[in-house]
Amino acid sequence: MTTGGRIVLHVDMDSFFASAEVRRNPSLAGKPVIVGADPKGGAGRGVVSTCSYEARRYGVRSGMPISRAFDLCPHGVYLPVDRAYYGEVSEAIMAILSRHAGRIEQVSIDEAYLDVSDAGGFPAAGALAAAIKREIRETTGLTCSVGVAPGKAVAKIASDYQKPDGLTIVRPGEVAGFLAPLPVGRIPGIGKKTGEDLRQMGVLTIGDLARRDVQEVIAVMGRPGVRVHRLARGIDDDEVQGREGCKSISRETTFDVDTADPAVLAGTLAELADDVTETLRAERLRCRTVTIKVRYRGFVTHTRSKTLPRFTADPAAIRQAASGLLAPFLNSEPVRLIGVRLSMLEGGRTRQTSIDEFLS
Repeated sequence: MTTGGRIVLHVDMDSFFASAEVRRNPSLAGKPVIVGADPKGGAGRGVVSTCSYEARRYGVRSGMPISRAFDLCPHGVYLPVDRAYYGEVSEAIMAILSRHAGRIEQVSIDEAYLDVSDAGGFPAAGALAAAIKREIRETTGLTCSVGVAPGKAVAKIASDYQKPDGLTIVRPGEVAGFLAPLPVGRIPGIGKKTGEDLRQMGVLTIGDLARRDVQEVIAVMGRPGVRVHRLARGIDDDEVQGREGCKSISRETTFDVDTADPAVLAGTLAELADDVTETLRAERLRCRTVTIKVRYRGFVTHTRSKTLPRFTADPAAIRQAASGLLAPFLNSEPVRLIGVRLSMLEGGRTRQTSIDEFLS
């Protein structure tokens, strides 16, 4: 069930940083490329920012401690994050997307939602998605995966359905059927711990979740359970928010395994801070307030904010503010999710842009 005749595309670049490095150095093609902190022969601290699909075959994943990645793939090609270069490539990609939609919501350096409701129906929207994929490949040499659906959440799930280089179309009457057999962990925001709690209830798939009483879901997930339960039943109301009217930019990540490692937490937060700052700068905005979000087991969530002396889009200033806010959370309690939000934006925006609502 959805509202109106909305058609949303979610465009997600495939292994963006690693793919951009291969674009710059074609000799890396087919090799396990790992972008992130210096592994220092397995003794390095910090995290994997992203990795190629070849590296993923060895078990390497984004957000993983770089030392663990080195244990799994010591022969990989380890490269530092070159955000300035990735930003240039991202600008070219977003320029392509902007030509094909009246409303675009960039949610990170490598993904965006497009409202293409005026495309003339889902067949035409699918053809448009295929044309966008071709143009991105021909212009940048990179591949992306696209989900086409009546709402943002389903479009995001669909873009991940056939990665890499995939195109998945979910029409309005197909939403519940498409979601039902998928593992419940495919829903954004449901990590391993919550997934395990749901499995203990007998909830293995999104269809299982749809058949449970909403109060049971709320008991496990808290307030976000309402939105998740609605989505499981095929109700996806989220609209694409254009640049006008956006009051914050946020980004968060759920760890595969809860962690209390200070280096992992600090490194992940720094990457998220750089990511939201890149979006801020791409939209020619500045912020005054930096907020971090830390979630523990059981969906116990804390946020801390800092208002800066002046408006800024300086990556170092924003990263420093986020790092300072994190310090009280660097204790022995394992963290399942961490996020960064920039708000009090200069530029007349009044609505929030993020993959999911930045719940406190």
